[in-house]
Amino acid sequence: MARPAAAPLSPADLERRRGLRTMKGVALGALLFMAVLFVVAFTLQTTYPAMAYVRAAAEGGMVGALADWFAVTALFRHPLGIPIPHTAIIPNRKDEIGATLGEFVETEFLRGDVVRAKLETTAIAARLGEWLAVPEHAERVGAEASLMASGVLEALSDDDVQDVLTDLAREHLIAPEWAPALGGWLERIVDAGAHRGAVDLAVDSIAVWLAANRAAFGGLVSRRLPGWVPSIAHRLVDDTVYSEAVKFVAAVQADPQHPARRAVDGYLARLADNLQHDPTTIGRLEDAKGSVFDSPRVRELAAQAWETAKAGLLTSLADPGSALRRRLADALGEIGTRLATERPLQQRVDGWVTDAAVFLVDRYRHDIASIITDTVERWDAAETTAKIELMVGRDLQYIRLNGTIVGALAGLAIFTIAHALLG
Repeated sequence: MARPAAAPLSPADLERRRGLRTMKGVALGALLFMAVLFVVAFTLQTTYPAMAYVRAAAEGGMVGALADWFAVTALFRHPLGIPIPHTAIIPNRKDEIGATLGEFVETEFLRGDVVRAKLETTAIAARLGEWLAVPEHAERVGAEASLMASGVLEALSDDDVQDVLTDLAREHLIAPEWAPALGGWLERIVDAGAHRGAVDLAVDSIAVWLAANRAAFGGLVSRRLPGWVPSIAHRLVDDTVYSEAVKFVAAVQADPQHPARRAVDGYLARLADNLQHDPTTIGRLEDAKGSVFDSPRVRELAAQAWETAKAGLLTSLADPGSALRRRLADALGEIGTRLATERPLQQRVDGWVTDAAVFLVDRYRHDIASIITDTVERWDAAETTAKIELMVGRDLQYIRLNGTIVGALAGLAIFTIAHALLG
């Protein structure tokens, strides 16, 4: 299977290509200039002996230019297409170069001490705080977070969410027994007398209702009397029942130790004990809990609640002026202000970030570095070679040009020294 090609040329790569072609032309022009100079000097040296020096310089320049052309070309391809050993180094050893580069990055850069030293000299929290403290930046972060949250919500399946919520509710709410916990909670309330406020509220509410609903007692008892009882007796019975009810409630209100109050205390105490220790009471509560949870109506209400909450969240997240978005931006701005001004908080956040980065680097350094190795292995050899040549080829053409000049100077120097010493 063919390997994927390297990344396409970017505008910067196109500019590098133009520069590379220009420098190749300059280097080739220098070689051709030396060749022409050699021919001219070689032809005229018998007539003009001084041209021998020019010929020597041209010879050295051509040798230097050809040698450096061979060396530069051998990095990327076979010179003249001839498969000379140890040429076309980059395409032939691409994978090895990628592995070496990945190993170098792993051993020299992805080290815990290197990362820690760098991060400890960087005021991460302070810079982040200063940036977040700007309202426009906080709103931008809030907008991006809202967009991500909306994407997550829209990607979620309603049925899957309901199934997850159902499983969580059954595992953490339905499966555990409620009765012992409720019994213990009720027992502590009764022991502390915290329930008496609720009893007072109930009694006061009954008293208010009685005062406002005198007519409700008309016929409440009298309609059950035999038909031969006189009507005046009916009214007397109803009035007596209402009066006794009012007196009873008033007595309960006035006496903190009223028997009715003690009866309520005793009932709650027994209920708390039964909830903790009586299997029958515990079973009834658990059965009732399961029946309520498994009720189709309850499931329907839960589904409607999720759909309503989801729709409301999506609407709020999409509206830049919603209360949710404004509060999110305000919260981010407040966090930024605190990070920018509170030194202890800065130190804690910087410590967390540094420790997390060092942990990740120490644990996953090889996996991170392997990205380089794996990526280079997947690249096509020819296109990778062309890409690398674009990155460094222009500078390598300067080597050819320098080789031409240095070769010319070396040839001139050698010829001059030899002529001076040997005649």
